[in-house]
Amino acid sequence: MDQTEHNLQQQTELYGEPLGVLMRRIGGTLGLTQARLAEAIGLSAPMLSQLMSAQRVKIGNPAVVQRLHSLDELVARVVEEGLEDLQIAAELDEIRGSTGAFTKSVPTASIPRPAARAVVREIQDLFRSVASADEIQRAADLIVAESPGLAELLLAYGAGRTDDAVAHYERHH
Repeated sequence: MDQTEHNLQQQTELYGEPLGVLMRRIGGTLGLTQARLAEAIGLSAPMLSQLMSAQRVKIGNPAVVQRLHSLDELVARVVEEGLEDLQIAAELDEIRGSTGAFTKSVPTASIPRPAARAVVREIQDLFRSVASADEIQRAADLIVAESPGLAELLLAYGAGRTDDAVAHYERHH
């Protein structure tokens, strides 16, 4: 596999499809040249070209990724709802001006976190509903050489004592 193919594969893993395909669809549907698309998402035209040709793999700026995502959603709306040119222009202006800032409406501190013991008991109940402790022990023995972490997980939650599982949970959570 050459570097371009490798980069295209990585883009597909990151964005669901190669960036060239995504950006040509957006530009074509919205009637944007490559230069106007670059301006709308906040990239230089040469950087956009490198991404589209898979000379570069990923977009490093999260705000640019957010604007690209917003443009992709706009394309879906244009196709589904048949937006007028003035509506599209207004949406483009809004996307172009967005910061891509991530905000939360509810502070995480206000969301109660379940007690470790309660979470562990749920996990143990799940494991024990599908296999006995002996079966889980045998499964762990079979995979320990290839996947020691997974074997540890099976043993801690499927065949171990609740106190040991809580300690495991607290170490890894």
